[in-house]
Amino acid sequence: MFWPKRTCHRLVRLLPLILSFLLLGCGDQQEAPLKVSLDKRDPAADAPVIRELPGDSLRFGFDPRLNPKEDVSLYQPFLNYLEQRTGLKFALKFTEKYEDTVDNLGHGRVGLAAMGPVNCVIAKAKYGIGCLVMGLNHENKPEYRAVIFTRTDSPLRRLEDLKDQAFAFGDYFSTQGHAIPRKMLDDAGVSLEELRFHVFTGSHANTVKAVLSGDYDAGAIQDSLALRLAAEGRIRILATSKPYPSSLICYNPDLDPQALARIKEALLALDPTGIHGELLVNWNRTEMPNGFVEYQPNSLREIEELVQLYLVKPEGGPAAAR
Repeated sequence: MFWPKRTCHRLVRLLPLILSFLLLGCGDQQEAPLKVSLDKRDPAADAPVIRELPGDSLRFGFDPRLNPKEDVSLYQPFLNYLEQRTGLKFALKFTEKYEDTVDNLGHGRVGLAAMGPVNCVIAKAKYGIGCLVMGLNHENKPEYRAVIFTRTDSPLRRLEDLKDQAFAFGDYFSTQGHAIPRKMLDDAGVSLEELRFHVFTGSHANTVKAVLSGDYDAGAIQDSLALRLAAEGRIRILATSKPYPSSLICYNPDLDPQALARIKEALLALDPTGIHGELLVNWNRTEMPNGFVEYQPNSLREIEELVQLYLVKPEGGPAAAR
């Protein structure tokens, strides 16, 4: 069994991020916030673990990135590798929203999840989840970048040109689709109020469609997708961010320690560009094309700062901004 019985009222390691998260819906205008207090643990986190599969299969979740079909085609062969390496059984759980990945992991609906750094920071604060590994990019570094792009026929040339333009972010909880691009816009002197309007599309793929369709003038997506589309002549990159910590594989703290150790060993042993390349499908399109490195404490400090700047609403005031 992978899921020991929870003990009631166990202590939770919370980050200093004891504030309320501003949860926004998708749309051209921001909606009223639904505040979630982090002063104490979500009561649902102390409820019995929800078992959704027969037997001992361990569910694996992930933040939606591209489109459902492509996301599943990426992760299912990856789970097949984990099964072969660990002898454990895995099953994929698809979710449509970034925030569902956090709640599924915190409530025990999934045992493991591939998460962007923003979602990881939120999950650590809200549920005390743990981090196993961070993804390695093509340069063997645990980092990635965000890209702001436009159409190839657009007159826009600089981020400063985005004032009074329509802008497409990805999901509100996306690191590359929202948090980092917000910092990029701020550094260029472009506030949300100076945009004509903006939208949260829910995924990188939706952002690309929104811009290429002409409904929005520019948008923000992950660097791996942007570089591929730019090489195909489909988009023009306006700006690329500095490197930030990459995506992670995170786990529910009640996962069996022996199973967790086997999974961690398998993740660190993964060699996508070498002996395991034939087992995977389009793994170079993920945020971990060269495999994984062990997570180090304080790796997400920069992301915590972005979360406080752009996703946290202090009591009695608007979302923090610069």
